[in-house]
Amino acid sequence: MDNRGNSLAIGNANVNFDLDQDQEMLKALAERFVTDRYDAERRRAYVNDEYGFSRENWALLAELGLIGAVFEEASGGLGLNNTTVATLFEALGHGMAVEPLIENVILAGKLFESVAHGALREGWLPRLVSGEARIAVAHKEAKARSNPNWVETRAHANGTGMYLNGAKSAVPAGHGVDAFLVTARSGGVATDRDSVRLFLVDANAPGLIKSSWRMVDGSVAVSLEFKDVLVPAEQCFDAGLDALERAQTIASVSRSAEAVGIMQRLFDDTLDYLKTRKQFGATIGSFQAIQHRMVAQYAVIEQARGLLALAIMADPGNFADFARKANGARAFIGRSSVTLGHEMIQFHGGMGVTEELAIGHGHKRLLMLSRWPDEPQAALDRYAAG
Repeated sequence: MDNRGNSLAIGNANVNFDLDQDQEMLKALAERFVTDRYDAERRRAYVNDEYGFSRENWALLAELGLIGAVFEEASGGLGLNNTTVATLFEALGHGMAVEPLIENVILAGKLFESVAHGALREGWLPRLVSGEARIAVAHKEAKARSNPNWVETRAHANGTGMYLNGAKSAVPAGHGVDAFLVTARSGGVATDRDSVRLFLVDANAPGLIKSSWRMVDGSVAVSLEFKDVLVPAEQCFDAGLDALERAQTIASVSRSAEAVGIMQRLFDDTLDYLKTRKQFGATIGSFQAIQHRMVAQYAVIEQARGLLALAIMADPGNFADFARKANGARAFIGRSSVTLGHEMIQFHGGMGVTEELAIGHGHKRLLMLSRWPDEPQAALDRYAAG
């Protein structure tokens, strides 16, 4: 977080916002990565790649340890806490990095780590930690709308495993992955939670049909169709929607942190522009109306950062409290980030939506972060429900 050097007294506790040595190191690594590897032209090239990101950059992130770091120490990672993960993704967001760390590592990789066992775990986890392999979560279905429990994809047993039939409408960062973590039900109606389980489906499994397409931020998603896809018994997990929800909550904090980093980047770039662009013989940043609007957005960023800090400082042993604060942060950041993007585009005029500036790119990513996997109102509803 950017609130270094500050502390806040809450009740009898003194909350320190300083980053420790490891957090400073990871933040510096992320900042160095985007400084060395990113500018407007190269970012466009990365997004236009077949996979929506640079595989060379992915390998570099693995070499730097930024992929493996989020896994537990027993798995070969660093076991980063929520504060460190948020620090990392805020830095990557400010640099406008496009590598799908959240979808492939924080969500799918960590979910696999939490549910896999035996030889399957031993065969896959080292490859995930090293960045050699990628997996993606396939859960969203066309009829689900905002219902996170909706699963129509069916699983029925045979002698050697389970057959899957159904479809998943959107799997972000799913193009080119090695496997999918798929939700499917063995019985009940589409909203019945108890019969839903997770399955690891190889990307090249017979009967699996994949269609790739671009999302609003330029990243590549896939739609999946399952036609009697056989999943071996060792790739069928006992875990279901509870495990997925926990993983999504942790991913939500990472998405919020990335959004805060992007918001700060758009604000900084716009402030620089307002200090140099002239109209009527004066810099437009000197106009009082513009100053008022920029101050309002500065306050929004600080509110967003404060709500994010509240979430990441929640007691890790009280997941319900952590989830509620994560939902509160997402509800505010998801909505306010898009408004901030609109404001920064307005200040730049027509240039704000061109490929030449970071403003339009950042705004598209904020749109994606605010709408996936559901809208801010859904997060607000979960927050209100406690």
